[in-house]
Parts: sequence; C-alpha cells; structure tokens
Amino acid sequence: MILIGLTGSIGMGKSETARMLRRLGVPVYDADAAVHALYARGGAAVAPIARAFPKAIRDGAVDRGLLAAEVLGDEAAIRRLERIVHPLVRRSQMRFLRRARAARRPLVVLDIPLLFETGGEKRVDRVIVVSAPSAVQRARVLRRPGMNAEKLASILARQVPDAEKRRRADFVIPTGRGKRDALAKLRAVLRQARRVVPRRRAV
Repeated sequence: MILIGLTGSIGMGKSETARMLRRLGVPVYDADAAVHALYARGGAAVAPIARAFPKAIRDGAVDRGLLAAEVLGDEAAIRRLERIVHPLVRRSQMRFLRRARAARRPLVVLDIPLLFETGGEKRVDRVIVVSAPSAVQRARVLRRPGMNAEKLASILARQVPDAEKRRRADFVIPTGRGKRDALAKLRAVLRQARRVVPRRRAV
C-alpha cells in the first residue's frame, strides 16, 4: 500500500484538495477531523486536556476557541498540548491504515497539516504540498470567522515556510489558479504516485 502525505500551510487549499482526492476514489485520513472527534464530548482528549487546561472545557467538550486563548503565544503550553494530542492522533491514523490495508487499498492519503513539523514525512512514501501565492493565502485565511492578522501571524510562525515545504515536496499542487487547474495537476500527480514502490513498514 502506497502512503502519500498531503500537507500545506494554512489557507493553501489543502482541504479542497483532500475533497478532490475523495471524489477521485482515494481514501483520505483527515487529521483535523480526528482532532475534532478527540475534542468532542466523550473524546479521548477531553479528560487530559481538562487536567492541563481546565478553562478550555465547555459542556463536557474541548472548546477550540478557549483552548487557543489558553495556549496562544505560550510555547510551553503549546508543547504540553502537543504531547497530549499528537499520540492520540497517531493512534487514530494507525487504525485508518489498518482498515485500508485490510480493504486492500493500493494507495491512501494522509492529510496532515503539520506533516513536516512533526516528522511525518518519514512515515510516508511521497509528499504532496499544496501551495498558493501569499496574497491569495492571506485573503483566504482572513475571510475565516474569528481570524485576524495576529492569529494568522502566530499560526504561520509555527509552520514550516511554504517555500521550504515546496522544496521538500515530491509533488506540488498549485491552487491559486482555480479548481479546474488544481484538479488536472492532481490527476497527473496520482498517475505518478501509483507507480511508487512503497517502503517496508509495519501497519
């Protein structure tokens, strides 16, 4: 089974690219969706986050806005949160991969925003990076509810720069020229990716 990592900085079009992949019949693991499930009432992250950041809990679930306020600009708090969340996401990812292998899927995609930041590129066979001009990125992100320039700067400071992501990528999907162009590039990338020889790994 070929494992492809999908990543890109905030606002670069990664979520839309993941939707395109699903429409093309490719199973996609969504790390953000996994985190949402972990933060929901009854989720595995709720109790440990309640102990570490009690003000971030509302109605038995993790409130992402309150949690962001707790950790924003506090490196020690961010690392504490990562030590809670990353192992739980990794466990969820392994369950996805076991199901995909059991279903004999030839290729799957792991949609992971912080792929390079967490060393995830070592666990996949190839990496796709989605990218767009910085002005397009900024306009997209600042249209999001609750987003402002300060929050965007804080997020970008914790992400590997786009130019470095593109340098380290096996494939780059430009998303600034519209969905039709991005889809054509994605189809071409998949044709190449399906010829990759997968690494030996235990899943």
